[in-house]
Amino acid sequence: MSVPFTILFITSEFKGVVAIQEAKRQGCRTYLLAHQKDQHAEWPREALDEVFFMPNLLHLREVINAVSYLARARAIDFIFPLDDFEVVTAAELREHFRMPGLPVSVAKHFRDKLAMRQVARDGGIPVPDFSGIFNHERLHHFMQTTPGPWLLKPRGEASSAGIQKIYQPDELWPALEALGDDQSFFLLEKYLPGDVFHVDSLVDEGEVIFSVASQYGRPPLDVYHSGGVFYTRAMDRAAPETQALLEFNRELLRVLGLPRGATHAEFIRAQADGQYYFLECAARVGGANISDAIEYGTGVNLWAEWVKLELAHLHRQEYFLPEMREGYFAVMNCLAQQEWPDLSGYNEPEVAWKLAKKHHAGLILTTPSAERLTQLIDDYTARFSRDFLAVLPARHTLRE
Repeated sequence: MSVPFTILFITSEFKGVVAIQEAKRQGCRTYLLAHQKDQHAEWPREALDEVFFMPNLLHLREVINAVSYLARARAIDFIFPLDDFEVVTAAELREHFRMPGLPVSVAKHFRDKLAMRQVARDGGIPVPDFSGIFNHERLHHFMQTTPGPWLLKPRGEASSAGIQKIYQPDELWPALEALGDDQSFFLLEKYLPGDVFHVDSLVDEGEVIFSVASQYGRPPLDVYHSGGVFYTRAMDRAAPETQALLEFNRELLRVLGLPRGATHAEFIRAQADGQYYFLECAARVGGANISDAIEYGTGVNLWAEWVKLELAHLHRQEYFLPEMREGYFAVMNCLAQQEWPDLSGYNEPEVAWKLAKKHHAGLILTTPSAERLTQLIDDYTARFSRDFLAVLPARHTLRE
């Protein structure tokens, strides 16, 4: 009888419950290292052999020391990050313990927004013009030769967090002065108005084996900064733009060099020229209940399949996707004025799931018809705005 694999899940946010449950279902020993703030969260304790918490997971040496201490009495076979912030940390841990998995150099292609842009551009992938925040003379030249506005972006934050829009060159310098020694951890990028899309994928042996293309109702940056109803929906599979986007995603992941895992990539179709540009890509499952919506629409749970994919590689076995269906899906949510919004009036048969969270209204729709999905989205976004919508400062908005 073979010895079961032991997986250490690491995360600074409460997420990835299905991944933990699937690992246990596959016969693994499972440990969790999480942030102390989430010690009372609804972790699947029945699927975890042991749970450990740290005050934070920001300091790599402290995390390495903590895992090294745990490893003295526990033989750990694989480190599995559940959140974007731990993708590189997990890679550092794997290299320190000489474990298989995504190496640090490649992990940074999916975590450092400057690195991913440079690698993509060098590989022939269209990206908005950008500059690192290093030499101020070169930065001045970039603004002189690249018309604004621009976005000042943190290289290591997730989604739209921490982004500032810069309209005039003289607005940048005070912003950089405020950042002080942290300014080299930012980049400056030309702002491209347009429609924003995302492709969620599974990759095995460097090949995309599952992908689904979706379009945001409004760009996440706009929702993050000005509030409103957030939604994203599956695109019509037969549409030429869908096929173009899926091919763009395949080429991007080839260039970025992901050997295996789950990805969430974002693209923009610029208003100015109608061309698709790469925005960013994470080596993780998409947030904001996107993975739940994908499961309702296709039958594929990205968390579970990511675990099974990694285990198949560890066992030196071939991985097989589950049977899929070709449904359409959408997820929508917003900050709500009510503590516990009443969603009982949203009762069409296409409503597959409702969010139960204080001061949030949200649901998932699924239907075999792209046209019916459009009708429901148009109706429900208007009703959400009327029935629930509250607007708070950007830091309170939904993190994608």
